[in-house]
Order: sequence, then C-alpha cells, then structure tokens
Amino acid sequence: MIDIHTHILPGIDDGASTFDDTLQMAEAAYREGITTLIATPHHANGHYMNLADDVRKLTAEMNGRLRDAGVPVSIACGQEIRVHDDLLDAWHRAELLTLADSSYVLLEMPSSRVPSGMEELIHELHIMGIRPIIAHPERNADIVRSPEVLAELVDAGACAQVTTHSLLGGFGKKIEHASWTLMKQGLIHLLSSDAHHVERRGFRMQEAYETVEARMGKEWMEYLQSNARQVMEDGAITAPPVYSAKGAAKRLWAKLFR
Repeated sequence: MIDIHTHILPGIDDGASTFDDTLQMAEAAYREGITTLIATPHHANGHYMNLADDVRKLTAEMNGRLRDAGVPVSIACGQEIRVHDDLLDAWHRAELLTLADSSYVLLEMPSSRVPSGMEELIHELHIMGIRPIIAHPERNADIVRSPEVLAELVDAGACAQVTTHSLLGGFGKKIEHASWTLMKQGLIHLLSSDAHHVERRGFRMQEAYETVEARMGKEWMEYLQSNARQVMEDGAITAPPVYSAKGAAKRLWAKLFR
C-alpha cells in the first residue's frame, strides 16, 4: 500500500516528535502492509513553515536511518500546503513540493470554510501543470453542510482525499457520515491516513480499505488503491466508480483528472 498523506518526519510539525516516533510509525506502517509513505508536513498553516529544501534534506536523512534500522519502508517528499494568498508566488520561489516529485500537490483548506477563490486557484494550478488534491474535505464545515461545494471544486479540476480515521468514526459521527456521503457521491478519489503518531493517530489503512470494500464494493477499494499508485507514478486519476446502494459499483469513465 501507498499512503500519500503522513506526518512522519520528526520535529517539524505536530506529527512525529523524535526519530523514535518516526521509527515506530514506519514499523507500524510496515506491519499494515504499507511500503511507501509520502511525508506531508504542514506548511504555511499559521504555525509551521516547512520549506521544500528542508523537507527534502530531512526526508533523505530519515530514509537513511530507516535503512540502517532495517525497516523496509521508504519515504517520499511532499507537503500539506495550506491555501494562502502567497501560494502561487511561493511556488515560483521554489518553496513548495509536489507529492513524490509528481505533478500532484496536497492542499489543505481551513476547517471552518472553503476559501474564496478556490476554483480560480485550481484553474491557475492546472495552467501551471500542477494537479491539486484537497486534503480531508470531509472535515471542512462548508462541505459537511453542503457537499455540492466539493462537487464544484472537483468540477474545476481538483481531486479529493478522505482520511482513514474519518471513515472509521475517529473524528465523530458527523464527520464519519460526511465521509461516506462524499464517497457515495463520487467526490473522493484517494484514501490516506494523515497519520501523526502510532498511538494518538495511527494509520488504519488496512482497516479502512477493508471497510470500503465491505460498504462500497471491491471495485471502490481497488480504485482508491490504484489512484495512490497513480500519484506516485504521476499518472492520471480517473473518475470513480458509480456507487449502487445494492453494493455494486459500475465504473464511469466520463472524466479524467489530468
């Protein structure tokens, strides 16, 4: 498995604090069958600034230390970039990272709202050859109230990533319900852990995929897993299967996210 959204790098945000935390997270990931983790430390969220060069250096160091420790898990570079007014200029200053050197970037919106100008930002990123993935939209208050808000962002060219803990009830019933609603409406394209710590917020990837298969069908599980590989390989993310309440999923190829 590939996990595209993790906070495994130590000492730079609210995820792993020390290398011991990183080591424990990597070992836990391996036990779940995760082979590749994309490190996505918070960037420009008002608390943390993790510039591209710093993330690259720390990622290289952690990969070396994990190899020395005999943990067969690799870490790729990324950021969880908060949407902010300076984002496009920050890209041109080479402060931002895509996910695993692909054309995909992970964008975080405020939990309270969808910022004004999101559709325009998505459009501008596409012009620059950058494909935005919206992190955990199920935890955004505007989208929880009105899922059509996310539909508009997807129509504008964004993909969306749901969190394992959201699907499994870790953030409460309201967010759990919102997560499955967005999935059934075909507005979710990727599943990842947003893992911060083995005990406080672990991976639960295998459990979440099994739950998706049980509730949505095998095709949905395979679709989400395939899209994680597409991110790593800089491939195309396609439109999701059509959900049927009877448990069947029929693939709809009406739209490609390029």
